[in-house]
Amino acid sequence: MANMQPNKTPICEQDPKVRARNFYEVSLGYTDEEALNEAKRCLNCKTKPCTTGCPVGVRIPEFLEKIVEGDIPAAYKIITSTNGLPAVCGRVCPQENQCEGKCVRGIKGEPVAIGRLERYCADYMASREIKIERPASNGHKVAIVGSGPSGLTCASDLAKLGYDVTIFEAFHTAGGVLMYGIPEFRLPKSIVQHEIENLKKLGVKIETDMVIGKILSIDELFDMGYESVFIGSGAGLPNFMGIPGEGLVGVYSANEYLTRTNLMKAYLNEYDTPIIKSKAVAVVGGGNVAMDAARCAMRLGAEKVYVIYRRSEAEMPARKEEALHAKEEGIEFVYLTNPIEILGDENGRVNGIKCLKMELGEPDERGRHSVNEIPDSEFIIPIDTAIMSIGTSPNPLIRSTTHGLEANKRGCLIVDENMLTTKKAVYAGGDAVTGAATVILAMGAGKTAAKAIDEYLRNK
Repeated sequence: MANMQPNKTPICEQDPKVRARNFYEVSLGYTDEEALNEAKRCLNCKTKPCTTGCPVGVRIPEFLEKIVEGDIPAAYKIITSTNGLPAVCGRVCPQENQCEGKCVRGIKGEPVAIGRLERYCADYMASREIKIERPASNGHKVAIVGSGPSGLTCASDLAKLGYDVTIFEAFHTAGGVLMYGIPEFRLPKSIVQHEIENLKKLGVKIETDMVIGKILSIDELFDMGYESVFIGSGAGLPNFMGIPGEGLVGVYSANEYLTRTNLMKAYLNEYDTPIIKSKAVAVVGGGNVAMDAARCAMRLGAEKVYVIYRRSEAEMPARKEEALHAKEEGIEFVYLTNPIEILGDENGRVNGIKCLKMELGEPDERGRHSVNEIPDSEFIIPIDTAIMSIGTSPNPLIRSTTHGLEANKRGCLIVDENMLTTKKAVYAGGDAVTGAATVILAMGAGKTAAKAIDEYLRNK
């Protein structure tokens, strides 16, 4: 039966060798027929385990049922009742570890492709005029610091409740990591801006080029009449290994490299964005950000791109789909390898990376293996660019200028179960609290904070 056949293979129109040289979107969406057949695979389980796997609580079986009925606007309305960024989540969420990971269909086969169906609904509605009614004002003002996924979600939920919400964004364009971090070929920027425009229709105001902690402090926001503040400023401070040579010309953090590529549009000829025209690139790290940086480097003209990861492929945290696409595009993975020095020429420019081979040790209580150096296993990979993708930390600017706002030893803001910080009426969520994590987890934190802010201001 056609409706019982899973349709989970990534749909890619372009040949990998072609797509590796442009920034067009790689994974394509479902056709109407494909979406209908996939939605029919849902068993509509009594306990709805898929919903429990969603950090923002999308009522998954309900929206799938509406797809089967052919009522896509109703399916979209169900999704957006809890998720303000469905076109984004449908593309970049790690569904395999969340909703799809709990799908009963996955026990003996492929789970229902919930993420692709969410994207289908969002894309279907994007070309149609959606009437968004602005709720009546309740008279309360809330400030949101940062327009990434946690800030946008918190703003959306509060605006729907009638709050006067203003987002303060440090960059010149709203969207946070959705704009500067995730490449065009995974998440077209027009889609992010479309979601933000829908937010503005709810009455949310966005102030760009506003660095909170420098232009205005958190305390000054309260002086301006805001009764509560949500900090969703992300984790934009890159980590480095501390090895020799990291100060050479040609060494980037993944954050900088992706910001220059995506937000500053280095991939477009009409933009004169400073970025090295690399021939051979080493990306150090094995997460999704490393995959994004490596695939961008290939598209910007590199002839060879290496991903260097100190553990084995099985331990690599990147989504399997992203790693698969990278391999298809010709990126070479160098596993069980750790850089110990970045080498440079007489002009101070990168010309190689010295590495050691590693071997896996015993697993810890979480099952994660330790890694040990193999003596006398040094080797050099000739490169002209090194991109360090080993994590990020929250920028210390806000906490250093806000009395009473405490952070842990990693620089992450300390919050309770309601996302309340150690400062009265100040809430926080997303990467500013967790360190670098996923879009959907940041959105979940924004929802939790919005609910808590609403309760606080109603009972104030």
